[in-house]
This record gives sequence, structure tokens and C-alpha cells, in this order.
Amino acid sequence: MSDRELILARIRAALADVPGEEPSSWSGEDPEGPYIREDPEAAYIREDPEAAYIRERRLTSGEARELFVERCGEYRASIVRCDGSAEAISAAVEEACARHRVVTLAVPPGLEPGWAPDGLELRLDEPALPTDELAGCDAVLTGCALAIALTGTIVLDAGPGQGRRALTLVPDLHICVVRAQQIVAGVPEAFGRLNAPVAEGRPITLISGPSATSDIELQRVEGVHGPRRLEVVVAG
Repeated sequence: MSDRELILARIRAALADVPGEEPSSWSGEDPEGPYIREDPEAAYIREDPEAAYIRERRLTSGEARELFVERCGEYRASIVRCDGSAEAISAAVEEACARHRVVTLAVPPGLEPGWAPDGLELRLDEPALPTDELAGCDAVLTGCALAIALTGTIVLDAGPGQGRRALTLVPDLHICVVRAQQIVAGVPEAFGRLNAPVAEGRPITLISGPSATSDIELQRVEGVHGPRRLEVVVAG
């Protein structure tokens, strides 16, 4: 018996004493609001229009970009905006590197040509750099798979230009380029675009601001599980 069958069997046993005349699909008065039962084997689901599962939000590209910039900034990430050309992106990355005094920059295989500025010591993660060498890099520069406007989240799927997970977790500074056309409105839309990398077994990383935790005496501590600083270049 599978776990699903076991759970359903327990539900049926619990409902064994329910009067047979009770309808299988029901909605009615309840102090906490109406319920609806759409399937005889499903639990009652509260019908709440305010909590409807929204799969698509109608935002223009500009609206999605502005909302992402606002929400991402609320997570204490630094935002640099530029147009979508390689030259503008390189200049924005150079600005971020200068602000943090970056000398050594780790880069993944497949990074867009021209994004990494001149004058830095680039360390290509191919073959994979040892952890101590990654830790010695001042920063890492990557692209992303997509970004989510509503939550200010960046999504990595280990594709070209993003690299393996360790690459974006070990260096203290992550500089990430997000193209405007990669920004979707909400989480359901984002997950809908990740079917291919998930099917391939690639790791999915969700980044909402610099790594931080409040588990230690309820004090916010940054850099525990990943980069302490996050620079986001929004291009386009």
C-alpha cells in the first residue's frame, strides 16, 4: 500500500460514521465562512476569494521590473540599473566591484561575453575550483535563470552562466545580472518555467537578498549560509 492509499484509507475510516444522506459536494453556513468539497476523496477546502491561488498576474514588463527592484531592495540587496547592452552591464559590474574593492572575481562557464570588466583577476570555475580557492575570491559574477517580482527573488538553475551551487555560496559577494525579460510576476509562473531544469535533475537555488538568519539569539546575522553581500544588476 502506498502512502497515498494509506492516507485515503484512514480518511475513509474516519468518515465511516458520516450519514449516507449527507451530500458529497456541500457548501453552507459556517462561522468561519463557506467550504466547498469538490471531490469525494478530498478534504474540505475553504473557499476564500482573497486567498485564491493566482497563477498569472497581469503585469507589464516595466511593472514587473519596478516591483522586482523594490522588493529585492527591501532584502538589503544593492541594485544597479543599466540598459541591456554588454557594455552597460560590464560598466555596472565594474561599479559594483569598485565599491567592494574586488580584485579576484570568480566566473562560471558560459557567462555572457563582455560582462566581466577588464582589470580584474578572473578565475573560471572550469574545472571546478577547490573550496579554499573559491573562499579566496573577493566575489562571484553570474547570470540567473529568472527572477520573481512579487517576492524580489532571484532563481538559479545551474545553467550556463550560473554555475554550480557552491560557486554562488562560498564567496562573500555575489554579483548577479538579471535581465528585465527574465522577471516574472509571481512564484507559480516562475515554477512553471523550471520544468526542464528540474526534469534534468539540476539544483534550483532561490535567492532573496544576502544570506541571513535570526536563529542566533534572535539577532540578524548575515553570511551564515551564503554570501553576506548581494549586488543585483538589473539590465533593460
